[in-house]
Amino acid sequence: MEIIRDARQMQQWADSARIAGEKIACVPTMGYLHEGHLSLMREGRRRASKLAVSIFVNPAQFGPNEDLNSYPRDFERDCALMETVPVDVVFAPTPAVMYPPGFQTWIEVTEITQGLCGARRPGHFRGVATVVAKLFNIMKPHLAIFGEKDYQQLRTIERMVRDLNFDVEILGMPTVRERDGLAMSSRNAYLSPEWRTSALAISQALKAAAGRLAQGATHARELREAAQATLHEANGLNVQYLEVVDALTLKPVDRIEAPVLVAIAAFAGSTRLIDNCVLTPPVRHQRPPRA
Repeated sequence: MEIIRDARQMQQWADSARIAGEKIACVPTMGYLHEGHLSLMREGRRRASKLAVSIFVNPAQFGPNEDLNSYPRDFERDCALMETVPVDVVFAPTPAVMYPPGFQTWIEVTEITQGLCGARRPGHFRGVATVVAKLFNIMKPHLAIFGEKDYQQLRTIERMVRDLNFDVEILGMPTVRERDGLAMSSRNAYLSPEWRTSALAISQALKAAAGRLAQGATHARELREAAQATLHEANGLNVQYLEVVDALTLKPVDRIEAPVLVAIAAFAGSTRLIDNCVLTPPVRHQRPPRA
């Protein structure tokens, strides 16, 4: 497994692979890898002949009071995990490589980033879109793979790729969960045993919303109420938002007539966690009129 830290050297690696007729799959990460990341890498390994992974804790997507400095990092551990996939090349730049002195160019995806996390983390998705665009230009993948746990991020990148004509396929993969249902996240490392127990209410709330839809709910309000009832039972969980939005546009909905995203952000202690699920309304067959 080759480790590259220089952007030009990474571009040369990608150019050589492309000239040789290889298909490059890319998995962008911020490191501190877990099974969720590895599942994306294994899918990339399956779909392409070359697998490139980036490890970069992107300062541009952290707010002033967020956890940039304390974000978990363990590069040696990450490399050992990537060897098991295996990964062909790791691009691990420094902030100075990605944002050299005088950097002043940013990408903003304006509409799909307005609600959910975008409303609570100003500038976050500008940082995400910019760094992903740079990674695409540096790593030159044919295919890039992202997890659906960061659903708004996935939709933002899809929109950016369409709008700016990037020649890369975007693939979203299902959220990977612990056995008890907690969505895997690098930030789970912050959780004490007590807060981890409380955090289980997030995935349980999503199940409650799904159950309510299966029981015949037709309005977003009913799904929110079902999820909220579960969240209220959690010990000390501080819910930042609980939203039901259109799964494609991420705009709020009233009646459920197409797939919706139920999305939750909550603090377990000082740790901010997000989770979601996409729910599709059942086909409701009408009785034929009486003769």
